[in-house]
Amino acid sequence: MTSPAPMLPVQTAIYGRLKNDAALSGMISGVYDYVPEEAAYPFVVIGEALETPDNRHGGFGRETVVTLHVWSRYQGYAQVLRIGARVTALLDHQPLTLPGLDWIATRFEFSQTLTDPEPPGDIRHLVLRYRVVTEQH
Repeated sequence: MTSPAPMLPVQTAIYGRLKNDAALSGMISGVYDYVPEEAAYPFVVIGEALETPDNRHGGFGRETVVTLHVWSRYQGYAQVLRIGARVTALLDHQPLTLPGLDWIATRFEFSQTLTDPEPPGDIRHLVLRYRVVTEQH
């Protein structure tokens, strides 16, 4: 028997956690996996994911690495860093409810600030990455 693919349940759980947090909602215009044209800055995007096996003797597990993006037009990095700190507080070492899977761990891996080089160069970007470890029931 193989493990159910956790990528979609992980994305769904992260989306729900971020979308339903009042403090984060007060800081951003929305949480997206597809950003509408009319989306106002700042916002959070659930981006790319990578899934690898993490099996053990007699059981199946997976590690799902999820990349999140914070986008802002604030002058400087302070706004994306405050938003990123809230996202990390909501996810790092916090249990996720994943149908059909046992949550083992969620770990913050890194963050990186970037500036959009395209003129006018006023968009700030924070990349955040988290590793979610799961096992089959």
